[in-house]
Amino acid sequence: MDLLLLTADPDPESVLPSLSLLAHTVRVAPTEVSSLMEAGNADVAIVDARTDLAAARGLCRLLGSTGSSVPVAAVLTEGGLVAVNADWGIDEFLLPATGPAELDARLRLLVVRTSGLTTEESSGKVTLGELVIDEGTYTARLRGRPLDLTYKEFELLKYLAQNAGRVFTRAQLLQEVWGYDFFGGTRTVDVHVRRLRAKLGSEHESLIGTVRNVGYKAVRPSRGRSGGVETPIEDDFDDGDIDDPDSLPTTREQIAGSRTRPPNTTTPSDPSIDEEFSASANRS
Repeated sequence: MDLLLLTADPDPESVLPSLSLLAHTVRVAPTEVSSLMEAGNADVAIVDARTDLAAARGLCRLLGSTGSSVPVAAVLTEGGLVAVNADWGIDEFLLPATGPAELDARLRLLVVRTSGLTTEESSGKVTLGELVIDEGTYTARLRGRPLDLTYKEFELLKYLAQNAGRVFTRAQLLQEVWGYDFFGGTRTVDVHVRRLRAKLGSEHESLIGTVRNVGYKAVRPSRGRSGGVETPIEDDFDDGDIDDPDSLPTTREQIAGSRTRPPNTTTPSDPSIDEEFSASANRS
């Protein structure tokens, strides 16, 4: 986890002594407006509010007004707690004497709580921005509108959303979503991601991001943006399965037409795609 500690203390470790015992990256910056530029790259911004409450309050408010999705935590003494209210705009408060286990748990939960991703275990739902995935009814709704997904599309979308922010290789997704007994190629993952993005629409297709030369991940919407996210979509076909990504069939007509190509111009057949769309091709 990348943490930005904003403090004027010449001994930064005294702000949260337990922080040095955790395996997190801590960057120290002065409590100045210029430090706000660094906050956007952090997972959590921690403001030292132990001494100068007025200055700390102003800095916290500035951090919240920049439109950044970075959660803000303030380090306060017990006496300073009485001065904190909703006007500060902070997401969490911490005491200097907080132990390492509690500190780590608070920071991790803070990131999850403010990321736009919530898991409602009692109802079996996963929410990613305005996308709600209901495992109990096998439905996915975007802004209340149901998405017409195949079984594997639903499973892939659900798995990515449950692990939002984590990058998976195509091989990992094949193993987790399709199972150990699946013998198709990684092309299957690329095709299903392409279809999911098409069904999410241009405004929300960036909920599924591409990490070049690695794989895919679900992208958490920025705080204050319940819809799409401003993340570039890059089709990354680096496994050698496809020479031209844009040549992949994405409609029923294209799928049906692709099956009439001469044998020497086709790529190896993918069992999962053949099985899923053979009925559509025959109807065409």
